[in-house]
Amino acid sequence: MSPRLRPAALLVVALVAAGCSGDDSTSSGPSPSGGGAEVVRVPADAATITEAVAAVAEGGLVLVEAGTYAEAVVVDKADVTIRGQDRDGVVVDGEGERAIGILGIADGVRVQNLTATRHTLAGVLISGVHDASGNVPGDGYSSEAPEAELLQRYEVRNVTSTNNGLYGIYAFHSQHGAIVDSYASGGADSGFYLGQCEDCDAVVSGNVAERNAVGFENANASGGVLITGNRFAGNRVGLTLTSDYQEAFVPQRDNLVVGNVISDNVQPDSPAQAEGGFGIGIGIAGGQQNVIERNLIGGNTTAGTLISSAEDVPSLDNRFVANTFAANRVDIADVSTERAPSTGTCLDGNGFASVLPEAIAAAVCPAGTAAISGVALTDVPAAPPGVPFLDVTLPGPQPGLDGDLTAVPEPLPDTPERPATDALPVPDATLLADRSAL
Repeated sequence: MSPRLRPAALLVVALVAAGCSGDDSTSSGPSPSGGGAEVVRVPADAATITEAVAAVAEGGLVLVEAGTYAEAVVVDKADVTIRGQDRDGVVVDGEGERAIGILGIADGVRVQNLTATRHTLAGVLISGVHDASGNVPGDGYSSEAPEAELLQRYEVRNVTSTNNGLYGIYAFHSQHGAIVDSYASGGADSGFYLGQCEDCDAVVSGNVAERNAVGFENANASGGVLITGNRFAGNRVGLTLTSDYQEAFVPQRDNLVVGNVISDNVQPDSPAQAEGGFGIGIGIAGGQQNVIERNLIGGNTTAGTLISSAEDVPSLDNRFVANTFAANRVDIADVSTERAPSTGTCLDGNGFASVLPEAIAAAVCPAGTAAISGVALTDVPAAPPGVPFLDVTLPGPQPGLDGDLTAVPEPLPDTPERPATDALPVPDATLLADRSAL
C-alpha cells in the first residue's frame, strides 16, 4: 500500500534544499555563544524563524507571531520548541519550491500551533538520520548500527500541514514521541507518517487526515505504537501498516490501533496513491502482531481492511477485536501472495464482518488462520484520477493550542503521555468531524 518514494537520495536532496533555499530570508547566522536566549520572538527579536533558532538557547522557545514565513527551518538544538501564536495565522510556506517546512534533528524538539504548507517533501519532518553537522550521511538510511542513532523525544501538536508533495507530518528514525491534535491534507504519499523505529514508544492521537493518498502510514515502526482517537476519513486509503525493505527494521509489528474512525476513503479530491490504492480503510502489507480494536471502519468501497504480503514478508498474527464494520465492499480481505502467505489472522467480536476468503470467519482468537494466499479481489471500482497536491482543497480553521503560549515548557518526558484506552468504546462517526473540511 506504500508508495515507493523514500530512497536515501530523496532525503539528502531535501535537506540540502532545506538549508540552501536560495532565499535570503532563510539564511542563518552563526549560533550565539553563551547559550542564547530563553525566548526569541519572531519577528520582534529575529526577522525569521531560522534566525530565531540560531539565537535561542537549548531548552528555549521560539515564539512566532502571525505571518507567512517563506523559509525552510532546521531545528538542531535540543529541547527547543517552535510555537506559533496563531495556528491558522502562522504559515510556513514552501511556495511549491522548498522541500521541508520545519525539520527537527535534535532530541526533544517540539513543533506547535502553526501551519506548514506547499513543500515538495514534507510540512514537518522529525528525523534521527543525520550526522553531527545536521546533514544526512551519503549512505542515507543505511547504517551498521541504526538502533544507536534514533532521535529521542519529539512532539508535533496542533499543527496543520496541507498541500505538501509527499508527507504532511513525518516522524522517522525517532523514538518516544507524539503527534497529537493535528491536521493533514493534500499529501501525495501520506498525511501522517511514522517510519523506521524499533521500540518506537509513539502516540498518534486526536488527529484528522483527509484528502491524502494515505491518511496515516506506518513503515517498519514497531513496538509501543498507539494510534487512537483519530479520524482517517476521506482519503484514498485510510491507514497502512507496512514492511518496507527501503527502510531499516523489517518487519513492521506490534501497533495498537484502537478507537479510530477509518471511513469513506473514496475521496477523489486527493493525490493519486502510487500503487493505485483507493477505497481502502486499513491496508496491512507484511505487518505483524498488530491489534486492530474497537474502530469504526465503514464506507470503503474496495475493502474495510486489505491484508497482503510485502515482497517476501508475510502478514502474521494480526488481531481484529470488537470493531464495527459498516458498508464496506468487503470488511476483511486477504490477498497475500503464494510467495508469502499470511497466517494467524484472528477475529474476536466483530459482529457479522464479511470476509474473503471464508476461512477468516472461522479464525476465532486466539487461534488464527492457517496459510492464506492466492485470493484476488474482482470487479474493484477504478480509482479516479489524482489531483496535483498543490490543488487539493484547503481545510477550514483548526483549533489552537490551549494555555499560556508565552510560557517556556519543561523538556519533554522520557516517554510520551499515553491516553487511556481500556474503556474506549467504538467511536461515533462524528468523531472530530468538526475539524473536517469534507
